[in-house]
Amino acid sequence: MIVKDLKVGCQTFTWEMLGDRFAGGPDDLIKAIADGGYAGIEITDTMIGRYAGKPAEFAAALRSSGLTLVAFAFGSKSGFTLKDQIGADLEMAQRWIDFAAAFPGALVSMGSATVVSDGPRDDKFAIAAEVYNKAGELGRKAGVQVAVHPSSHHNTLLFDRADYDRIFGLLDPSLVGWVPDTGHILRGHKDMADMLTTYRDRIRYVHLKDVDAGGTWAMLGKGVCDTAKVIEIAGAAPNFNGWLVLEEESETAAADPAAAVKTNRQTMRGYGA
Repeated sequence: MIVKDLKVGCQTFTWEMLGDRFAGGPDDLIKAIADGGYAGIEITDTMIGRYAGKPAEFAAALRSSGLTLVAFAFGSKSGFTLKDQIGADLEMAQRWIDFAAAFPGALVSMGSATVVSDGPRDDKFAIAAEVYNKAGELGRKAGVQVAVHPSSHHNTLLFDRADYDRIFGLLDPSLVGWVPDTGHILRGHKDMADMLTTYRDRIRYVHLKDVDAGGTWAMLGKGVCDTAKVIEIAGAAPNFNGWLVLEEESETAAADPAAAVKTNRQTMRGYGA
């Protein structure tokens, strides 16, 4: 399988999920990801550390390790579903859009809408869509693409196919793209390939990770994810930028993140990437 300009990056959540068990900083992440054989990095607001507000310094650190910033990802305690926090969420979006603007081609990935309060789900979808669309407008003005990253984690508003259909029906596809995450999709959807195909025009880049048949995180290639099919569908998507970002949440990764992401990079070579 050959896909033109296919590139492989690594998401830093593999370390972030360790919480206090990870005592390092962003330079440790850069080194581990570069040593793992990756070409790019996706980092989060939680892990950017001392480089927050210092894009030029972060760019220099990436250059010295041969890495490209694929995307900057952030979430909010509001879950992007609290009406009185829309202004604050958009201020945060502007901050990280401005940061990403210093990196040609880098996107801003906004985390999954999440239920953090009581009230009708309809209202939460409407609020999340307003935040995502307005952030997309901010991104357009800055020349930075914005995309949404649905998840299957606790209290997510975007879990199953009906949820995806609903949020995508409210989003302006010219303003807000999609970062499909294979692991999260498989935990809430019966047919990942159909989901990817239906919304292929919205795909900007892809998060690749695996789960077993019961939905438990697994090392890439050790679960039920049809990676070859994902690459085939994404590779034909008109707005796919060529980046496959590997994200690992398994117990194997929790025990040794650097070794796990290096193993996943070797697995991807079997798919021609």
